[in-house]
Amino acid sequence: MDVLEALATRRTCRAFLPTPVPREAVETILTAAGRAPSGGNLQPWRVWALAGGPLDGLRATVLSKIDGGQMIDGDYEYLIYPPSLKEPYLTRQFRNGEQLYGAMNIARDDAAGRMLQFRRNFELFGAPVGLFFAIDRTMGQAQWSDLGMYIQSVLLAATALGLQSAALESWSLWHRTTRAHLGMPEDLILFCAMALGHADPDDPVNAVRAERAPLDEVAVIRGF
Repeated sequence: MDVLEALATRRTCRAFLPTPVPREAVETILTAAGRAPSGGNLQPWRVWALAGGPLDGLRATVLSKIDGGQMIDGDYEYLIYPPSLKEPYLTRQFRNGEQLYGAMNIARDDAAGRMLQFRRNFELFGAPVGLFFAIDRTMGQAQWSDLGMYIQSVLLAATALGLQSAALESWSLWHRTTRAHLGMPEDLILFCAMALGHADPDDPVNAVRAERAPLDEVAVIRGF
């Protein structure tokens, strides 16, 4: 699989099979992603890879708190979205939710159904592997973009190996619980988790492909 095919076929998977992913595959993905660019070669990323008991324990801890009525670990590590989204971003976000919940037959006014689907983020959608990405608190915007390129490289490397994934910034809401479970130093910010495994081809949610803006909406090309 070349990189263009990986870009075209990668998607956010929201239903996984329980099929195990070998440690060797995870190491191959993370090693390949380590070639991602970073300014000054700082490589400002850290990652924890969990499976089996360690992952099950973390999921169970977070889910028990959610089921007890807690929605966040006391405060935010960072704001996932700006306080007020302007256009065209607001419409894109609305359309994405409309597609996703429509595929699952969850009505807009079905608060309970939407909450259950949100809870699935913290089950990692049943994935057998969870990756947790962090960055040093002293890093700035440029290094956060480096982390994003590393995470994208992980997504593409996983796709090349026939695996699917879902990058989940929602896990930053549970940074204290996750940090304690992982033994993550306090000087690191938990940016996101990633579910990794084999997609369940029979779940209709995996048929959703998020729309992309046409090229002329996002790019200016001159001089050709």
